[in-house]
Amino acid sequence: MSYRRIVCLSTEAVETLYLLGAEDCVAGISGFTTRPMRARKEKPKVSGFSSAKIDRILAVTPDLVIAFSDLQAEIARDLVRAGVEVHVFNQRDLAGILRMIRSLATLVGRAERGEQLTAELQARLERVRGFVINRFRGDIGLLQPGVEWLVRKTGKPVFGVIPFLHGLHLEAEDSIKTEQAEKLAGKLLRVIVPVLPRISNHTDLDALRAHPQVDLQFIAPGMRIPRADLIVLPGSKSVQADLAWLDREGWTVEIQRHLRYGGKVIGICGGMQMLGARLNDPLGLEGAAGSRPGLGLLDFETTLNPEKCLQQVRGRLVGSGARVAGYEIHMGASTGPALARAAIEVDDGRRDGALSEDGQIFTTYLHGLFDAPEASSALLAWAGLERPLALDYDAMREASIDRLADAMTEHLNIEQLLAEVG
Repeated sequence: MSYRRIVCLSTEAVETLYLLGAEDCVAGISGFTTRPMRARKEKPKVSGFSSAKIDRILAVTPDLVIAFSDLQAEIARDLVRAGVEVHVFNQRDLAGILRMIRSLATLVGRAERGEQLTAELQARLERVRGFVINRFRGDIGLLQPGVEWLVRKTGKPVFGVIPFLHGLHLEAEDSIKTEQAEKLAGKLLRVIVPVLPRISNHTDLDALRAHPQVDLQFIAPGMRIPRADLIVLPGSKSVQADLAWLDREGWTVEIQRHLRYGGKVIGICGGMQMLGARLNDPLGLEGAAGSRPGLGLLDFETTLNPEKCLQQVRGRLVGSGARVAGYEIHMGASTGPALARAAIEVDDGRRDGALSEDGQIFTTYLHGLFDAPEASSALLAWAGLERPLALDYDAMREASIDRLADAMTEHLNIEQLLAEVG
């Protein structure tokens, strides 16, 4: 018999059924389900983890409920009394996890796929040579029983425990880092960054987070843009969609109000494209093919094309002459009268971006705009900061890498690690 309407009271059962290609068999999930995230959108949430209203589970007419261990024993008991079939797993180690996968696969008539999945997982586990525990806070000695348990349960060595290192300046890969460096007393330059749903290259703002005279705030959906000296529109993976989202949030009106009160705006890459008169995507490279108005704050338009521009850039800021360095990575080309007032003169003779006639808007395709101390100081002064300090973010980042390397040398068994992976 294969079950077709299964309620999963724990996240691992949901994840396993999706991996088996049996997501259509999932009739309900726990509100604590986290994997896969799309299950939270697709499936009704019918229980907690250790508590549940039985009538909510019964409402989805399950033919099987999957539970985990004695932690859900009371829920299982009440479901059995209500006439529902319940299967309770109790996986506590890697072997138990593999048995659970095979059993679930059999329950939904996908035994062959279950064997394939467990073989794939076993092959991946064989490639694991050991563990490094990272960012540990507190007395490392208190963790020793846990380290011994991990070695005993997996048969793999723990090469060391690296303590949490405060004040490291290293780029985040996926998430946006919001914590700021210690600030100086006195007036700070207030910088606002709208968090676009498809934001890209958010590490462009790391140098501002680290600057002791800058208060950088990321503004989340549903929030109004507060009073600020500077708004930075960051890069975007889908400019038209994010611009439409800015409209829906009411932020385009607030950006215009910010400018009326004398504030400054910087648009980087996709943020630059938003500030122009029009966005054209004739080939549908970022979504549906079409065209839409931009914010209309500068007289140029952008047309996306399949060729991606990818190059290192060095040059000078127009006006101050400050040296700037970074990289371009974008699709599309911008054309129009506003670009005659370039923001950057590139060393190879090209001119990049635009500076508005009133001097309030600065746009560029250049990522890493604030990393060089000379350019960063010039831009912060332009935005209204008096006597900006020079911050060499590249040097700060290199110092963080050296500090991390020193910590790894001190806390890892490097010889053992190299012997295992060599």
